[in-house]
Amino acid sequence: MTDKTYRPSLAGLRAFAAVGEKQHFGSAAMVLGVSQSTLSQALTALEAGLGTQLVERSTRRVFLTTEGTHLLPLAQAAVEAADAFLSAATGVADPLRGSIRLGLIPTVAPYLLPRLLAGLASHLPALTVRVIEDQTERLLTALRGGALDAALMALPTEFGGVTEIPLYDEDFVLALPPGHPLSGKHRVSTAALAELPLLLLDEGHCLRDQALDVCQKAGVRPELADTRAASLATAVQCVTGGLGATLIPQSAVPVEAARSRVGLAHFAVPRPGRRIGLVYRSSSGRDVSYQQLARVIGESIGSKPGVRRVN
Repeated sequence: MTDKTYRPSLAGLRAFAAVGEKQHFGSAAMVLGVSQSTLSQALTALEAGLGTQLVERSTRRVFLTTEGTHLLPLAQAAVEAADAFLSAATGVADPLRGSIRLGLIPTVAPYLLPRLLAGLASHLPALTVRVIEDQTERLLTALRGGALDAALMALPTEFGGVTEIPLYDEDFVLALPPGHPLSGKHRVSTAALAELPLLLLDEGHCLRDQALDVCQKAGVRPELADTRAASLATAVQCVTGGLGATLIPQSAVPVEAARSRVGLAHFAVPRPGRRIGLVYRSSSGRDVSYQQLARVIGESIGSKPGVRRVN
């Protein structure tokens, strides 16, 4: 090769790779979806640019030269790399056809992930989801820093630079030790929280702040239990063991009630609760895609007693 400035075109590399694999111009042209003359011109231009004959042409077959045999694997690798690049670029242009890093708070992830992932796989099969579970503040920091694409968390976030799409509202349910007098009641006043040792999650969990907010709105000063839990599952187990009472979101009730003997009571109207939504960077420019993602997530979650989708 005498011209060091020459750079082969992708069309020329594709032509060479196809001819080398099929060893037949007609078959290679059919694979690429071009005419034989177009294929031949691309291959000839590649050979001229390289100053090297890559194939021996005959009326019946095509033979690779020694140089062609040596260069074919490299041409194939270049074509594969170009295809991978285009595939990745498609994912970048449309986040629902690539990979997405989705954050979830710990009081959502264990209870909604099975339905959520199944729904995404069904409705958005080209989407690959990477799940990151963490507390609200750390998810928002990761979102702002670009380490996350979107997150499911309690709204409002009161965090600048993000867009929030409400997904559903859900009630809080009072979790009580087995046999507690309030267990099974359906019109419990939030004022009853003043008479219960309230078991809270650790600092940083939004559910802790929400439980304290319920007490404040009810005008009660809660008696805080000595025990604090790092997860909702641990909190429920502590409640079952008689260490206090706690609030759990309605979406967690089927799972937590099935694996413990915890007692449950429902509050009187207006019931305290929370709103969960999809949050993403406002600067991402992906409003349409994330609106679609939010619709799919909402449909996947469905409707449960005490859980109401936000239209």
